[in-house]
Amino acid sequence: MSYQALARKWRPGVFADVVGQEHVVQALSNALDRDQVHHAFLFSGTRGVGKTTLARIFAKAMNCEQGVSSTPCNECGTCHAVDSARFVDLIEVDAASRTRVDDTRELLDNVQYAPTTGRYKVYLIDEVHMLSGHSFNALLKTLEEPPPHVKFLLATTDPQKLPVTVLSRCLQFHLKALMPDQIRKQLQKILEAEQTEFDAEALELLARAADGSLRDGLSLLDQALAYGSGRLQGSLVRDMLGTIEDNVVESILRALADSDAPALLEVVAGMAESACDYTQALDGILSELYNLSLFQMSADVLRARQAERPWHADLAATISEADVQLYYQIGLIGKRDIALAPDPRTGFEMVLLRMLAFRPAGERDEQGSTRNEAPRRGGLAGTQGATVDRTAEIAADSANWGALVERMSLNGIVRELAMNLGLSKISEGTYFLCLAPSHEHLHDAGRIEVITAELRKIGGDASITLEIKDHDFETPARYLQRIREEKMQAAETAISRDPNVQALKEKLGATLVRDSIRVRE
Repeated sequence: MSYQALARKWRPGVFADVVGQEHVVQALSNALDRDQVHHAFLFSGTRGVGKTTLARIFAKAMNCEQGVSSTPCNECGTCHAVDSARFVDLIEVDAASRTRVDDTRELLDNVQYAPTTGRYKVYLIDEVHMLSGHSFNALLKTLEEPPPHVKFLLATTDPQKLPVTVLSRCLQFHLKALMPDQIRKQLQKILEAEQTEFDAEALELLARAADGSLRDGLSLLDQALAYGSGRLQGSLVRDMLGTIEDNVVESILRALADSDAPALLEVVAGMAESACDYTQALDGILSELYNLSLFQMSADVLRARQAERPWHADLAATISEADVQLYYQIGLIGKRDIALAPDPRTGFEMVLLRMLAFRPAGERDEQGSTRNEAPRRGGLAGTQGATVDRTAEIAADSANWGALVERMSLNGIVRELAMNLGLSKISEGTYFLCLAPSHEHLHDAGRIEVITAELRKIGGDASITLEIKDHDFETPARYLQRIREEKMQAAETAISRDPNVQALKEKLGATLVRDSIRVRE
């Protein structure tokens, strides 16, 4: 017998087996049990969360030979036909491959005819947002006045692309991305049923890598079992995914806590030997920074989620809450920049060095002693082994000021002012900022006071010294503009080098319209 992928073998056949979408299941079950089924439903959500699965169960429940209910029998011919994709009155359409209006009209021509064997004729249109404008117009006419024997089940990952005229005629259900714990429990249930040995670390890694998609989690599980020849071990899953071990994350966070740049770079050098994925490595650091923050706020919650590590308590006491938040913010921004670096390792190292360079001055407690000030060991300060005054060492850099702006609760014109300020240095709690004359209209003493107040929320005593003058500092606004331009240039280069585009240029004299290129933010 041929092997069946776990995602297909364990696809839910009844509502009770659907994971993590209780809000949708309850609404659909109530509609079926009361026999008050709307003529059009829209299921939206990211990939692999159960959109088409719910639609198929719904179609089966409406046509089960035992009657319309939320619990189809799974024994009759109709139920078996739906499960095996042989039910003639369930018409499944992949809109991504049938975008033409002629395809849609051909599909809808048979709407007027009664079902062949079932109670209802059900149209399941997947990725419906891919239909053309004319196709939507053709579909809309049927949605406005559907025959009583027809039901439409639409599924999409991008509901914003659907015309409001279509949205207004559907009952809309948004399916949530699953939590890692929900995916982990389902993977464990399946492995126990399959009588396959596993360890907890492997399940945790797969659940996180699934990124909210149970289907992706099952596909990764299949891949991991193949990679480990039927064994599911944490070390093998790490190798497959290119993730880093917990002790490596711990070493990185301890080096950050000690402001130890050489130790930090030594850890990265060790990571390079294992050919890790640096983007995933940064994800691992961000996850543990989140866990540290959660531990600092409520250790019991972290323990309840079974995510506590033996070293959390020590590091949570060593790294301040403000520093954890700053590291997390710099990591998020740096994750977007890794792809723009000369190579992934360089980008990853720069993110970690940025965390060291932009750590704010230590806060003072009620007794006047300084907390969270650690001597910097070589590298960044240029004075091996010497204690450096952290309040005077921060150089101008958009990511430093930009990270602080992202942490502030600023809106409207105050945020615009902050985004156009350039940071010269920070000395003894004073932020020396510059504003170009071209943006002088944004300046206002009251707005500066708002920014100062936000700075004090982040790092204790703070003040601002502002100069209005031309400067070369990269403001957060300039930084974002530069990133957009670099992405645009990279996209333009990639498109220009595409063989199909080159062929169009050579054979038809086509030209590339730069304004037509859209780059994701």
